[in-house]
Amino acid sequence: MTKSELVEHLAEKNTWLTRKDSEMIVNLVFDSISDALKRGEKVEIRGFGSFTVRERGAREARNPKSGDVVKIPAKKTPFFKTGKELRERVNIKED
Repeated sequence: MTKSELVEHLAEKNTWLTRKDSEMIVNLVFDSISDALKRGEKVEIRGFGSFTVRERGAREARNPKSGDVVKIPAKKTPFFKTGKELRERVNIKED
């Protein structure tokens, strides 16, 4: 599902919301999660999962084409861990 499909789905399920309102809601949720992660906060949505920021240390790697050593700087990367309820819902066996 893409972001635009999510907006459409939200608008269809909630007839009192316009597509523009639905888009604002989706953007607000994503922006709020992004802003919290930028501040180094953990975002936990019960039953769905949690978002955190992990720091990757600086390291050296090799350019596969030339074999030269390349220095890769330290960086932060977002990480998502699924919640128990979401894992269970995905793994429901349908007969």
